[in-house]
Amino acid sequence: MDFHISLDGRGDLTAGIYRALRDGIRDGHLRPGDRVPPTRELAKRLEVSRTTVATAYDRLTAEGFLTGRSRAGTFVTAAPTPDRRRRDPTETGLRPRAGWTFTPTPTSSQEEAPRYDFRIGIPDPELFPFDTWRRLLTSEMRLRANSPGTYAEPAGHRGLRQAIARYVGYARSVRAEPDDIVITNGTQQALDLIARVLVSPGDVVAVEDPGYPPARDLFASLGARVVGVPVDGEGVVVERLPGGARLVYVTPSHQFPLGTPMSLARRRALLEWSSRRGAAVVEDDYDSEFRFSARPLDPLQSLDTTGHVLYVGTFSKTLLPGLRIGFVVTPPTLRSALRAAKQLSDGHGHIATQAALARFMDEGQLARHIRKAARVYAARHDAIVETITGDLADELELVPSSAGLHVCARLRCGDNAAADAVVASAREQGVAVESLASYFHEVPAEAGFVLGYGAARSATVRDGLTIFGTALRRVLAAS
Repeated sequence: MDFHISLDGRGDLTAGIYRALRDGIRDGHLRPGDRVPPTRELAKRLEVSRTTVATAYDRLTAEGFLTGRSRAGTFVTAAPTPDRRRRDPTETGLRPRAGWTFTPTPTSSQEEAPRYDFRIGIPDPELFPFDTWRRLLTSEMRLRANSPGTYAEPAGHRGLRQAIARYVGYARSVRAEPDDIVITNGTQQALDLIARVLVSPGDVVAVEDPGYPPARDLFASLGARVVGVPVDGEGVVVERLPGGARLVYVTPSHQFPLGTPMSLARRRALLEWSSRRGAAVVEDDYDSEFRFSARPLDPLQSLDTTGHVLYVGTFSKTLLPGLRIGFVVTPPTLRSALRAAKQLSDGHGHIATQAALARFMDEGQLARHIRKAARVYAARHDAIVETITGDLADELELVPSSAGLHVCARLRCGDNAAADAVVASAREQGVAVESLASYFHEVPAEAGFVLGYGAARSATVRDGLTIFGTALRRVLAAS
């Protein structure tokens, strides 16, 4: 194997080789069973005598770090106990800047999927047309496809931007030209680029409360002062927006996590407020493809006449999270700034994947997938709604919603401790549900549950709901 050994500076060359190999074994860079270079080869590479290397190997062998095998070479033995005298970098290393309190949050891939999976934000991978996607992606990955030897335009593959402009136009009445679109690595990067361009440290950013935690954490990480604004049956309460807000982040199609749509009157009030104050409105239209009843209202972007709305979408929930493709539709006045922010952030996205998605959309595969998935999700949605409004009606109050991949229910007794106990009890029996309180920015938080049905298997949905209902009644009876 090719292991780097530095002999810079003066000193005993044999000791230098010995220390480098010993430390590599102790640190785990050289693992038990790894073959080290022959003495002649390593001596030539380091420009030292073969005797110098052989002496170092002999010492490491005598101490149990290496072992020789006849006609096979020299190999690392089982690693000995680490040297406790070595300085621990966690005691002396760098620390985050003052005010940085953020740590990675667990993702759905870091834990074993529960038997009854009602976690939110996870689409069903079994519905995704992998064979079709493999064909398209393989075609785009061929040599010379999409000029892989050059850096691409930061806004993204033009064919995909054209496909998205057509798609959001006919599916959501969004007014956009290809030049208005910047392709991003999911919604989170879209929000990051917008905030980098519009928000300075100390600026006020208003978010819905309850709302989407990754968004408010992102704004806070960039130095913004995040203010939660209450939500009622018509959406965010415009009268409660902070007057000095630079940006307002909303989910009007179906509020996250409650699921209720923002009324037309409230949409107009928010647009009038943003125009008067000169504030940006970020419209996150997640999961809007999956609608099971009621005619959707026009998005804020199509109602906006003053250029204050940025429309954000993603394919992570529609197709697969692993694709990491989202987009932002920007007003013309921010085109150049957002493209520059994207270029400064990561240059550009994976062009072959973007080109494959463009063909996927142009061939009608996206529309076909959405129709198929919507039928499956609708059946799961109906099963959960029927249980909450039927068997569990005495304990839970359904929050009306007609779109997305989850539903929300308030706990009638209003006891957050009881809700947490129900979540824990259900999880012990293989049922994963989430507490509504975890999505609140301010206190007090409402007690309740959020149940996703994207990852839930259709055959197990009702059994999982039965177990959840039993845990719910048991906890409430004991409280």
